[in-house]
Amino acid sequence: MTPDQPHISTSRSINCSGMSGNEMYCAHLLGYTPGDLLVGNSVFAMGFLGSLRSNVRSFVGGEIVTFTEMIAEGRRLSLERFSKELVESNGVGASGVTSEVIFHPGNIEFLTVGSGLCSDQGTPASFTTSADVQELFCQWDSGYMPVSFVFGNVAYSIGFGRNIFGSLRQLAKGEVKQFSEVFNTTRNLALTRVIEEARTKNANSVVGIRTSILPIGGSGVQEMMMLGTASVNNSIGTLAEAVGGVTTSDLTAEETWNIAKLGYAPMKLVIGTSVYSLGIVGGIKSTLKNYVKGEIGALTNLIYGAREQSLNKVQFQAEEIGADDVLGIKTYIYSLGNGLIEFLAIGTAVKKVNGISTRTDQLPPQAIIRDKDTFIDTANMPYGTDLQKPNLQPGRYN
Repeated sequence: MTPDQPHISTSRSINCSGMSGNEMYCAHLLGYTPGDLLVGNSVFAMGFLGSLRSNVRSFVGGEIVTFTEMIAEGRRLSLERFSKELVESNGVGASGVTSEVIFHPGNIEFLTVGSGLCSDQGTPASFTTSADVQELFCQWDSGYMPVSFVFGNVAYSIGFGRNIFGSLRQLAKGEVKQFSEVFNTTRNLALTRVIEEARTKNANSVVGIRTSILPIGGSGVQEMMMLGTASVNNSIGTLAEAVGGVTTSDLTAEETWNIAKLGYAPMKLVIGTSVYSLGIVGGIKSTLKNYVKGEIGALTNLIYGAREQSLNKVQFQAEEIGADDVLGIKTYIYSLGNGLIEFLAIGTAVKKVNGISTRTDQLPPQAIIRDKDTFIDTANMPYGTDLQKPNLQPGRYN
C-alpha cells in the first residue's frame, strides 16, 4: 500500500443497517438487533439478450424458457453471494430481501439487498425474508415463522408471429381463447415455481408475495417475477394439504394479521387472465369513424365483459379449493398490440379455520407506522412537481 492510498477496513466496529427506527423497535420485540446492510450481485453481458432475440421474432406467445433460465440464474447467483455475506457477518437472519434487475450500458446486473439481523444468542444464520422487520413482526404474530426468501419467474413474449396476426384480421371482437389459455398458463408458472422452491425449504406457506412485470432490454420479452417468504405455520396444516402442501398469499403483513385475528388464513394466490380482440382491424374501427364524441357502447360492453371473464376465472379457482372469500383483488390491462388486450385479475383466496389466531391482541404502533421518505431525488421528477402533496411518491417518476 502506497502512502497516498486510504486504508479500507474489511470489518466495522458498528453495524450499518438499512433498518428504520420503527424496524429497530420491532426487531427488539423479536429479540434481534440491527446487523449490516448486505449485498450480493451478479453481472451478465447484454450480449446474451441479442443472441436470443432471433428466437422471439417467430414466437407465438407464452414462456421463453432460455430467457427464464438465464434471468433466474443471475438472480440465484446474486442471492448466493448475499447469503454468504450474511454468514460472514454472523447474522441470524436477513430482512427486507429484494431481487432487482439493473440495466447498465452493455450489461445487466442482478442485485440482492437486505438488512442483517443479529442476536445475543449467537446462533448461525437461519432465515431470510422479503419482509421488512415491521412486516416480519406482523407475520410472526400471525403464526408465520420465516424460513427463506423465495422467488419464481417466467420470461415470455408479448409479440406474435406475422401468420398469427394475419389470422387475427378475420377475428370478430371478443375473447381469443387460445391466447387466454397461453397467458393463463404463463402467468401461473411464476407462482408454481415459488411453491416448488418453498417445498424444497420444507415450508408450508409463502406469505407477502409481490408480483412485478419488467421489460427485458427492449427485446420484446417481459419477465413476471414473484417473490415472498417461505414460512412455517403450525396452525394451517390441513389448509395447506388442501392446496398441495403450500399456501400462498399476496396480502400485506397487516392484512394477514387482521384476518388471523378473525380466524381466517390465506389459501392460495389466484390469477385470472383473458386476452380479447377489440376488433379494431374490422368492424369497430369503421364504426369509430362515425363518432365525434360520447360513449362507444360496443367497446364499453366488450371491456366490461373482459374484466368479468377474468374475475370469473379467479372465482372459479377459489371455489375449486373450497375458499370462503377472495381478498385484495387487483385488475390490470396490458396491450399486446394489433387490437389485442390482456385483462389480468389477481387476489388471495382465504378460508376460516379453527385454531387460527394471533399471538397478541393488538399490534404495536411501530409495526404499522410507515416511514416517510427523507431523500427526494427531484432530478427524476416532472418539472413543477409539488413535493408537499401526500399522494406523490418520490421514486416512481423514473
